[in-house]
Amino acid sequence: MKENVIISLADANYFELLNELVDSIKRFKESKNTAICIMDAGLTDEQKSVLSTKVDEIKPADWDIEVPNFKIKGREWLKSQVSRAFLPKYFPNYKKYLWIDADAWVNSWDAIELYFKGCEKEKLSIATSADRAYGRVLRAEWFIGSFARIKSQNYKHAKSSGFSEKIARQVALKPHLNIGVFALEANAPHWEIWQKNLKVALKAGKIWGSEQIAMNITIYSDNLAVEILPAYCNWILIDGLKFDEKRNTLVEPYLPNHEIGIVHFAGKNNDQIRNNKNHISKVETVDGKIIHLKLRFNN
Repeated sequence: MKENVIISLADANYFELLNELVDSIKRFKESKNTAICIMDAGLTDEQKSVLSTKVDEIKPADWDIEVPNFKIKGREWLKSQVSRAFLPKYFPNYKKYLWIDADAWVNSWDAIELYFKGCEKEKLSIATSADRAYGRVLRAEWFIGSFARIKSQNYKHAKSSGFSEKIARQVALKPHLNIGVFALEANAPHWEIWQKNLKVALKAGKIWGSEQIAMNITIYSDNLAVEILPAYCNWILIDGLKFDEKRNTLVEPYLPNHEIGIVHFAGKNNDQIRNNKNHISKVETVDGKIIHLKLRFNN
């Protein structure tokens, strides 16, 4: 029995991305000791047949927390915002759970090892959306003189999701935890507290982003243990990537140009790449040249 598992979810529209994620994992010899499980949110029978030859198990995703139909509007893939807080229920008997969004792929197995290592001793292992390469992490509306109104992603989402002003302020200036990739042990207390906060967020706010603000509150307001990993473990600033021609790999833009662990096409800025696997991107090399690359995973 494998102790650790990597889990993702997709509908039919995200099948290609999900299939690429699975292939990016399986090319590493170390993956033989790690299970891969898929949550089905609308995959076709043919797509599930393709995946079944590569993964350990496929199960249909549920609405583990009741959500009104007017919020769903037929978008079954939104189950990813709910069901990822219940992973041990779907796939029991594993020790460590690593979630990776379907629109990401693994460039270096070192990142996988860090996520599994980071979640030991009942900690959440996760990266943030704050990094030296990412630039601005807060917004400000400037008034007369030096007065400004600070705006943050955490504060905005906490308030729109029905949390109190006290809780919203507790999370407002904290580094935003990106729940697109995270790891937790099966017995970590985070699952229960996360589910509690998620129920609040789903009741008052939108489905999209609910699981993310719920986890940020779990860490920063409920004060559960966290291991914050470097941004290269879940890299979302695709325009900021560089390529090291000597090592033949994608790297951080600044020294020491660490190899990117997981490439994550999150956000509207990456719509073209998500929608077209043959999209060509201009990428700067560490030597200052501009080259043209397809950034989607390809065996």
